[in-house]
Amino acid sequence: QDYYGKELQKSEDLKTNACITSARPVSKLVRSALEHIHEEVVARYYGCGLVIPECLTSCWILDLGSGSGRDCYLLSQLVGEQGHVTGIDMTEGQVELAKKHIAYHMDKFGYRKPNVEFFQGYMEKLGDAGLADESYDIVISNCVINLAPDKKVVLQEAFRVLKPGGEMYFSDVYASQRLSETIRKHRVLWGECLAGALYWRDLYSIAEEVGFSPPCLVTASPITIGDKELEGIVGDCRFVSATYRLFKLPGGSRTGPAQATYNGGIVGHERELVFDANFTFKEGEAVDVDAEMAAILRSSRFADKFLIRAGGANAAAPQGCC
Repeated sequence: QDYYGKELQKSEDLKTNACITSARPVSKLVRSALEHIHEEVVARYYGCGLVIPECLTSCWILDLGSGSGRDCYLLSQLVGEQGHVTGIDMTEGQVELAKKHIAYHMDKFGYRKPNVEFFQGYMEKLGDAGLADESYDIVISNCVINLAPDKKVVLQEAFRVLKPGGEMYFSDVYASQRLSETIRKHRVLWGECLAGALYWRDLYSIAEEVGFSPPCLVTASPITIGDKELEGIVGDCRFVSATYRLFKLPGGSRTGPAQATYNGGIVGHERELVFDANFTFKEGEAVDVDAEMAAILRSSRFADKFLIRAGGANAAAPQGCC
């Protein structure tokens, strides 16, 4: 709270590039939406990558660790007036800043009533902010879960508030090994999103324990620290900024491999949908998918964008590793 509320005044105050490593090129749609966001909101934003999944019209989205609200105001434009975006953050100053600009943005977007709201609270205790079971289509998070001491509780809460077929789409920092107590207790490394980074294999086991489908790796980019003193403390551990997508699949939805044909029609991805590092779908082309991906496409908001036929080669997706 102190680090993000008092110590940092703008993104240039960050001491490493861990929180500003962008993973993939920004689409034209997102670029133009970013231009409508208030400059103060952008300046006080400390996320890594860009957590903007596809197929968002009318969705209800929850942003864990929403900070100054940049991603919320971006998503507000993409879900449209019928959709809704909730931001939750533990830092009072950041939540106040986000709330301050609600009227400005709704006026800018031409919305009659706000489709965004912000709460001060903890992502480990979403119930305290009144967030009900199965109330969101998507939960996003941008370089924040590493700041929570108990990652499993965060994923459990995200799982709870997601509707069946819902998705957790999040960018975060991962480590090549489990971190020593010395690193984990380092104040600056913690604030810079490195000391709390999860060993990437642990994400897979936690996701499974909570009930999510196996994580789909979307993108990963190496992080360079660029500070000699901090590099010395970290030693030979390597860090990456990675974006993963996890789905809350209804029981019995995994029925075997299939062929999936993308019908097109997702705004900004009309001809091609890059779903993750393993699967890219071109409009009208049949792709062999494994049972897991077939279940994801059938059960999620993507269902009416695909024609799914049972059978097809068992395209066992490799376990995406950093």
